[in-house]
Amino acid sequence: EKSSDIIYGLYALKEMGRFEEPPASKRGKPKVGFHPMDFLISTNGGSASDMFAIYDVMREIRKECVISTHGLGKVMSAGVLLLAAGTKGERKIGKHCRVMIHGVIAGNSGPMFNLENEMNEVRETQKRYIEALKAETKMSTSQINKFLERHVDIYLSAEEAVKLGIADIVV
Repeated sequence: EKSSDIIYGLYALKEMGRFEEPPASKRGKPKVGFHPMDFLISTNGGSASDMFAIYDVMREIRKECVISTHGLGKVMSAGVLLLAAGTKGERKIGKHCRVMIHGVIAGNSGPMFNLENEMNEVRETQKRYIEALKAETKMSTSQINKFLERHVDIYLSAEEAVKLGIADIVV
């Protein structure tokens, strides 16, 4: 439900920032543009499917509109990709913000066949997460895998997040 609200909010902010510039000539069409939007992120994380839903919307919107992400307080788990998905050069992080990266977490129980199926889905989700994080940051696949293979939560300072390309500017 929260991810649906966020998605709706992103689309609404984009449309509220819509503007038209008059055409250069009487025969021309008005130029449509969008004012930049700010996306504040302070989260303990959430489900991978919700993260990917928001991420896909951000990727679509930023084709036409600058999304300035702001990491505040804590940006953990699923929130890391969302912070990194802002428009390059516009991803800000608070000086005292803590960033946490870890692998995908599953929590199902049931018959062995369902658990095997679940593990395959977790592997696929983690693969997509790694690919997305690599695309949005300065990190390589092997660097991300080294973090995840430690099997612990990896905590980063704001400065470390900038160095890895999760954010661009410490504020």
